[in-house]
Amino acid sequence: MPASERRFVAMTVTRRITGKIRVRLDRAILTVADGPDTGREAKLEEGILTIGTDPGSGFCLTDPTVSRRHAEVARTSDGFLLQDVGSTNGTFINGVRVDRAYLRDGTTITLGKSEIGFRLNEETFVPAASHATRFGEMIGRDKSMREIFSLLERLSGSDVTVLLQGETGTGKELAARGLHSYGPRSSMPFVVFNCAAVPSELMESELFGFEKGAFTGADASRQGAVEEAEGGTLFLDEIGELSLSLQPKLLRLLDRREFKRLGEAGERHSNIRFVAATNRDLEAQVMEGTFRQDLFFRTSAARVKLPPLRERPDDVPALLKHFLDEISRRTGKQFRLAEPALKILCNHAWPGNARELKNILETAGALCGGETIGPEDLPPLSRVVPRDGAGSMRGAEVRALRDAMEMAGGNKRKAARLLGIAPSTLYAKMRKYKI
Repeated sequence: MPASERRFVAMTVTRRITGKIRVRLDRAILTVADGPDTGREAKLEEGILTIGTDPGSGFCLTDPTVSRRHAEVARTSDGFLLQDVGSTNGTFINGVRVDRAYLRDGTTITLGKSEIGFRLNEETFVPAASHATRFGEMIGRDKSMREIFSLLERLSGSDVTVLLQGETGTGKELAARGLHSYGPRSSMPFVVFNCAAVPSELMESELFGFEKGAFTGADASRQGAVEEAEGGTLFLDEIGELSLSLQPKLLRLLDRREFKRLGEAGERHSNIRFVAATNRDLEAQVMEGTFRQDLFFRTSAARVKLPPLRERPDDVPALLKHFLDEISRRTGKQFRLAEPALKILCNHAWPGNARELKNILETAGALCGGETIGPEDLPPLSRVVPRDGAGSMRGAEVRALRDAMEMAGGNKRKAARLLGIAPSTLYAKMRKYKI
């Protein structure tokens, strides 16, 4: 991947009425306007940019009046923060000495005899659909998925924090693993921290670790998920479940890359990439006061929404083949779908998305007496009704009724049993929808 395609920083991904994915890039650019290093430039990607004469600085200058570690610019939830880090000659913004201040587009920073211009660069573009039909373990031939693959391919080369949104079963963890495995941190750990699976009273110690004696039963110090992911990627799954009391500490980790173990006095530094995921409406949670607005902005530097399977029905046959091949390899059988079973599965709304599809095939394979899976081998399909326009109540009910009738071979009483409703209710619904 060309380096120019890796310079992804703060991004907002949205969908327009046309269905196109649009990405807005916010990139901070610092350029020396006057001084020994005139013309030298640095782009702030994610995290913190250190400015000084130390060769290890992110923005290294040769001006002898600039300290080795003079100042740093950090991308925070509130914007770009400039902070003097104990320089000899001070840090100035538009002629006024400051210890710390937020930067605006067009600001002039003076360090020693060097004047540095700060500007924000915004760019909006529509990523072209990838030619690939896979991203890591994700599969998709539909154009909407290939557009997402293109975006994920480019995001993988950056350390920008990504928020993956989508219904349960749409492949958010697979997308996170792909971002890690295609990126420069692929040889380092990929750690999953499921915020919904950890009791609130244990969440801090599980995420940040703890020191010996921090609480009753803490007989030895232990690393948390943050330290386990050092150098690699920390995947914060179900981030909408994170307790309000812990959100400020996560925000500090994202902003400053600093954290404390439970029971520890000093700060630790972290070098990890963050990817978060949720099936919740975080913006609604912000309005309700259950999720901090600053943390929402910080975790959603790049937002990618994964479409539900019902919005890309052409991907169902490919997913069916993929999962059948996977089950066949594991069991030593050569499973195939009979045409009636294939038709039922292709017409289903899949409210549980690809995860539901895989589970259905796993069960059908176990129930099948041979290697050909017929309608009689399929377990009852989910009758959960999606609430969005793409899968309306009417459409979902019609599909469920037709699926049940096919599975029952036209026997209405058997179809009613499969659906868990009375035969009279089935008859009424069939008359209503003229089935």
